Amino acid sequence: MPMTTRTDTPPDTAPDTADELLDVFKALANPVRLQLLQWLRDPEAHFPVEEAIADPHEVGVCVSHIQAKTGLAQSTVSAYMASLQRAGLVISTRVGKWTHYRRDERRIAELVETLGRVL
Repeated sequence: MPMTTRTDTPPDTAPDTADELLDVFKALANPVRLQLLQWLRDPEAHFPVEEAIADPHEVGVCVSHIQAKTGLAQSTVSAYMASLQRAGLVISTRVGKWTHYRRDERRIAELVETLGRVL
């Protein structure tokens, strides 16, 4: 029986898609960044929304509240949030001098769908 080699590559495994998924996996590989994304899923349960200056679902959670909850340095939290933003998992919004972060639910759903197709 002749040996066959499959050479067709599904379009879902294009290099851009693979790189995109790797960026997401790298961002989520850090347990604190993963925890931050989980907390942002339900901001009322995890952050002091009564102290918020903006709606946590529309605008996001203030970085100072994220920093207070984690107990990490502001620079570390900012670096973690920037990593999540580069991976397309959160959106940042400036309100005055404060940066607020919220999950990008549409983008997360797209990534889950892509992952399902690729794997």
